[in-house]
Amino acid sequence: MIKIGITGGIGSGKSTVSTLFKLHGVPVYNADEETKKLNNNSPIIREQLINHFGEDLYINNVLDKKKFANIIFNDAKKLELANSIIHPEVLKHFIGWCEKHSNHTIVALEAAILIEANFHNYLDKVVVVYSPLQVRVERVSKRDKITAEMVENRIKHQMPESEKIGLSDYMIINDHRSSLIKQVEKLLDEVANSAKNTQ
Repeated sequence: MIKIGITGGIGSGKSTVSTLFKLHGVPVYNADEETKKLNNNSPIIREQLINHFGEDLYINNVLDKKKFANIIFNDAKKLELANSIIHPEVLKHFIGWCEKHSNHTIVALEAAILIEANFHNYLDKVVVVYSPLQVRVERVSKRDKITAEMVENRIKHQMPESEKIGLSDYMIINDHRSSLIKQVEKLLDEVANSAKNTQ
């Protein structure tokens, strides 16, 4: 089984690329969605978050996302602590998910902070979805109904695209000009052929 990571900055089009992977029969683990579920359902995460950040972090067994965000995004050490609790559990969950999909030659993991969370160390290939800054700003401000300035501020707090590209095996360009479908087909063909050659 070949495990591919899909990442990219906010508004780059990761989800669109993941959808194309799924249309080619590749199961995709969405780390951001699964993390939200695990934050509520994992007794390990819940216990450790309550220990460090207080009983009132959960309301009716559901993580108070607004309160949690206010705590961790205003304090780098608290963010690091929260990540050290959550990321290992997400990785464990992904490994279990891979076992359930062991009949597939290729699986993928989509994560906004794939490299920052060190998930790339457990994957065979990493794909970065690249989109020009102006396109990303327009896309996100339209999607989230926020100003261009707010989007740019979010982007500033993410790992620079150049670093992600440097740590990736493939780059998919999402600029409204290059065909995403053709790029994904080519990438999956290459990965499938390399899998055959190593068997």
